[in-house]
Amino acid sequence: MVKDSPVHVTTQRRHYVGKDGVERVYETHLLRRSFREDGKVRNETVANLSHLPAAAITAVRSVLAGRDLVDAASVVSINRSVPHGHVAAVWAIAQKLGLPALLGPAGRMRDLALALIISRAVAPAPKLATLTAWDDVTLGADLAVAGASTDEVYAAMDYLLGRQDGIEKSFAARYLAPKANPSRMALYDLSSSWMTGTKCPLAKRGYSRDGKKGLPQIEYALLTDPAGCPVAVRVFAGNTADPTAFTAAVTAVKDTFALQNMVMVGDRGMITTARITALKKVGGLGWLTALRAPQIAALAADTGPLQMSLFDEQNFAEITHPDYPGERLVACRNPALADRRGRNRLDLLTATEKSLAPILTAVQAGKLIGADKIGLRVGKVLGRHKMAKHFQLTITDTTLTVTRNQPNIDTETALDGIYVIRSTVTGDELDAAGVVGAYKNLAGVEKDFKSLKAIDIDLRPVHHHLEHRVKAHVFLCFLAAHLTHHLRNTLAELTYTDETPPTRTDPVAPATTSKAAQHKTATHTSTDGLPLHSYQGLLKHLATLTRNDLQYGTNGPVIPTLAEPTPVQRRAFQLIGTPIPTTLT
Repeated sequence: MVKDSPVHVTTQRRHYVGKDGVERVYETHLLRRSFREDGKVRNETVANLSHLPAAAITAVRSVLAGRDLVDAASVVSINRSVPHGHVAAVWAIAQKLGLPALLGPAGRMRDLALALIISRAVAPAPKLATLTAWDDVTLGADLAVAGASTDEVYAAMDYLLGRQDGIEKSFAARYLAPKANPSRMALYDLSSSWMTGTKCPLAKRGYSRDGKKGLPQIEYALLTDPAGCPVAVRVFAGNTADPTAFTAAVTAVKDTFALQNMVMVGDRGMITTARITALKKVGGLGWLTALRAPQIAALAADTGPLQMSLFDEQNFAEITHPDYPGERLVACRNPALADRRGRNRLDLLTATEKSLAPILTAVQAGKLIGADKIGLRVGKVLGRHKMAKHFQLTITDTTLTVTRNQPNIDTETALDGIYVIRSTVTGDELDAAGVVGAYKNLAGVEKDFKSLKAIDIDLRPVHHHLEHRVKAHVFLCFLAAHLTHHLRNTLAELTYTDETPPTRTDPVAPATTSKAAQHKTATHTSTDGLPLHSYQGLLKHLATLTRNDLQYGTNGPVIPTLAEPTPVQRRAFQLIGTPIPTTLT
């Protein structure tokens, strides 16, 4: 026997089936030496290694095979790991849409502007907080904006505002021109957001659509295509009326964007009769909006064309009236809306009577005297619930009589759930159901406002005080919302979004969800079995795809290396249509 012969590790496996019928496998790892004796190969067990950890056994095998073992930390070290996937996704969609080129030629200002837009889309925060955050994501290093000064950021905002007209003209040509928008429709709506100071000349007190009473605000109007893609934005003083803002939209569409024969779609507060008269004088633009309640009541008079029998077979019908020459009127009745309004009215009537009861008791007891004092107390209650039109009052210095105005209530109840759309779109261009659908598309603008204000972009509150900086802030948020609109649609498969909503057989009825969307909601998985997220949750998940700076050896090179993507992260970039970029350049 040759005692100095080499040793090796062998693994023996024994299979055993127990009484329970379950097969078990036992492994034995032996350190053995082979040698030749009397012309035959013999084996000798040197040690039983079975009690060692698997990693130790693997190490023994490697050493015996002639490989040198070294400490992993001495070979490679992770110098830094930073979030990458979320900014990479927004950057990729920006590249796909050609946004960097629209922002201007390559340079410091363009990179800063692009970084501000991407940051607003992934992690909205005040500008100074955004500056600090650039050091903590790959965006800062890749666009060379980490360490930028506040003066540079404000200069980038000014740079961005100076390019607004050109960018919006490009968007208008892309989304509103006849080839992309054969219906020739542009949707428009107005909203507001509160300000943190009073020095900005745009900060005025007005009707707050956010319910923020007592604070100055600005207003801004959004122009979108029929699918709700943001195309242009305009900023106004906080006390601007809807019709005035609409005039700015008309000017933008007709003059700035040079679009002809467009149909402006807006709600009844935006496109009033006075604005339609102005549109007629301008020429070249149509409209699609809804009538106000008094106008509907006039159509529903005894001799009017709007009668309940119109809705015997379906929930919409086309009518005409000489007060609207050259226009189409589509009357709609939504039974669900009618029931809801009826319940609300009854609740408000009951609440008003309950609030008036103590006043009646005080008057009857002689504790409240004087018609002026009684009227003041009653007026506050009626104003709170906005039910004055539904009550008949008799007030003297010593008496108060309150009764419901039942004829008035009945008249209003008859019109519950009824709305009438007026439009210049001809029947050859769009049937009655299409007119209703076009008006309902305004819900897409409302979604954009929600995205802008709170859900995705956090436009409000506005912390800037110079007028041009406030406008630059809104435009910056608008561009981030534009990217978000496209990224939401692109990644719909990985969220709870209904990718294929059913076509409505009744355009007036509430929207329904597809079976695929119901399956996603029930199982919380995509059609491919991937876990679903909300859109914001998906961005957070993408952020866990980090880029790691790996250094090989003590003085070796540093190699940026992506973490292994999850299946969801891989699928997200497949949907965007690009490989996962290691760097944003």
